[in-house]
Amino acid sequence: MKLGIVGLPNVGKSTLFNSLTKAGAESANYPFCTIDPNVGVVSVPDERLKLLGDFYQSKKVTPAVIEFVDIAGLVKGASKGEGLGNQFLANIREVDAIVHVVRCFEDANVVHVDGTIDPLRDIETINLELVFSDLEILERRIAKVTKTARMDKDAAKELELLKKVKAHLEDGNLAITMELEDEEEESLMGTYNLLTSKPVIYAANVAEEDLADDGQTNACVQKVREYAAKQNSEIFVICAQIEQEIAELDEEEKKMFLEDLGLKESGLEKLIKASYHLLGLQSFLTSGEDETRAWTIKIGTKAPQAAGKIHTDFERGFIKAEVVNYRDLLDCGSYAGARDKGLVRMEGKEYVVQDGDVILFRFNV
Repeated sequence: MKLGIVGLPNVGKSTLFNSLTKAGAESANYPFCTIDPNVGVVSVPDERLKLLGDFYQSKKVTPAVIEFVDIAGLVKGASKGEGLGNQFLANIREVDAIVHVVRCFEDANVVHVDGTIDPLRDIETINLELVFSDLEILERRIAKVTKTARMDKDAAKELELLKKVKAHLEDGNLAITMELEDEEEESLMGTYNLLTSKPVIYAANVAEEDLADDGQTNACVQKVREYAAKQNSEIFVICAQIEQEIAELDEEEKKMFLEDLGLKESGLEKLIKASYHLLGLQSFLTSGEDETRAWTIKIGTKAPQAAGKIHTDFERGFIKAEVVNYRDLLDCGSYAGARDKGLVRMEGKEYVVQDGDVILFRFNV
């Protein structure tokens, strides 16, 4: 999974990126300190992996990973080359979802590019730049397709869709809010890779004192919550500064630190939950002496396609899947014990994989 982090300058975007990835992107009180897109890969925390790894005494434990792409703070006119320009928008066209960091804290020492704290105005500024960038792509494509549309039915159909999307964006809307046929949606997401067709997770960046009640008493957070609900987007509350402190601690210290703050989970864990939920993802597991590993798949994936995540040969030559829930396996104390109790099932090609399934695939090529 690949997530792109966007936001205005000085909203805490690179601080959040640093804390999530410990990659050390430069963070300073001025715009454009992130000159190149910073990329960091983060392991998805999953206690099931440790439990299964210990259970099998696995030589290696491999978690699922998320790739974060952090781009320079966008300003008005970024899509037309203002600030560091449109090159940064191109860097997030390949992501699965956008994490939009919104400033919901007051701090006289950290200047805001527009002078005041107004999260909805900030969201609109970024959204407009994404819309302008998408319109540029659509206009180029329309110019190209128009030439062949008279003679080619497929091109004529594509031109109709392009004009429909363009009109929707010109009205100030995002592509993701359009009502489309499945085929049209696939074309929109796959072929054009529009920024405004990507799902969004809003990260409401608050001061430390607003963390414990999850921003319930912060008027700015409430505005972002209402906006996100209308857009069918996810939102989570974070204090980027605190996350950076957490990132320096080991697991035990992190647990104590979170407890002292009255928190159950870190911002990274909140973000991962939000992104899995937004994108409809889950994990199945493979486990043995050599390796215990988590594999990320879409909810609703059938066994052969899940097997294909491991290797294309597994999907091509799929015979059956031996499946047991990770909790049942651990409770029984051994694989043989789980089998004796009838908890290990033989599943075929139509089996829909569930979150937490431990699977051994049988295949022949």
